[in-house]
Amino acid sequence: MKAIGYRTPGPITDAASLVDIDLPKPSPTGRDLLVEIRAVSVNPVDYKVRRSTTPADGDWNVLGWDASGVVVETGPHVTGFKPGDEVFYAGSITRPGSNAQFHLVDERIVGRKPATLDWAAAAALPLTALTAWETLFDRLDVARPVPGAAPALLIIGGAGGVGSIAIQIARQRTDLTVIATASRPETRAWVRSLGAHHVLDHSKSLADQMTALGLAAPAFVFSTTHTEQYALDVADLIAPQGRFALIDDPKTFDIMAFKRKAVSIHHELMFTRSIFETPDMGEQGVILNAVADLVDQGRIRSTLTERWSPISAVNLKRAHALLESGRARGKIVLEGF
Repeated sequence: MKAIGYRTPGPITDAASLVDIDLPKPSPTGRDLLVEIRAVSVNPVDYKVRRSTTPADGDWNVLGWDASGVVVETGPHVTGFKPGDEVFYAGSITRPGSNAQFHLVDERIVGRKPATLDWAAAAALPLTALTAWETLFDRLDVARPVPGAAPALLIIGGAGGVGSIAIQIARQRTDLTVIATASRPETRAWVRSLGAHHVLDHSKSLADQMTALGLAAPAFVFSTTHTEQYALDVADLIAPQGRFALIDDPKTFDIMAFKRKAVSIHHELMFTRSIFETPDMGEQGVILNAVADLVDQGRIRSTLTERWSPISAVNLKRAHALLESGRARGKIVLEGF
């Protein structure tokens, strides 16, 4: 089968950073689905792994943690899917990725593809939607108010993949005032179109801009990027006993800045459930089906902004480079081999 992979980690400018390869077609066992891939999207985890992780024993490392496709075969213990089912999912970071014609994935972390979306628009959603949903409802527990705080959510990095879907989920599933950060005219317009009540410029003091809104200190802050740059601002602006979640990998993080306010800090990693096969691993399939329902009801939309074809090393390298530049808006999707 066709696939895209690498053997030596390095910058995207290296000729061998991503190459077209041919691999054996895998076979499903246990609770695995064998999915024929129709579209994949690119996330920061892709380039972080590509830059840092050496494959074992000289094997190829195949990336990709977002996909839509058709089930073509099932393992003997599968109960929820059958050949012909159209699905979308984010996969597991401990297994080969979806940048291949055929891909194995545990049925517990798979959802039905939204019927109203094409393959590319569906592939844009799983990883970011799962990350946003788990952050809002499992980590920040936004349904539980913070005494004295404004029922408000500040999303740092509102125009990125996770921020774009988090805005929509928060608007559709909560009564919170949603505040997002964006600095360029096109990204500010984007986050407003997704439902943000207010937009802050993250190139300026967030605390000063929050004060200017005339709201009480927000109960919840969700940082999707550059947390080390904004942490002290967050400590200043968040409500006492507020809750702060982050998904990136700050080089430094002064947790003591949050002690006086008794702010709780929450890391979110969408892969945790599949890495450890937690008892609630199947919750990710439930979340994806809930997202599909919201899409098909017209309540949230895909965050697809760039659609390229085919799925190839050349196009994946372009996608990685754009994502690494920090100027991507929404999601980049590749479709078709």
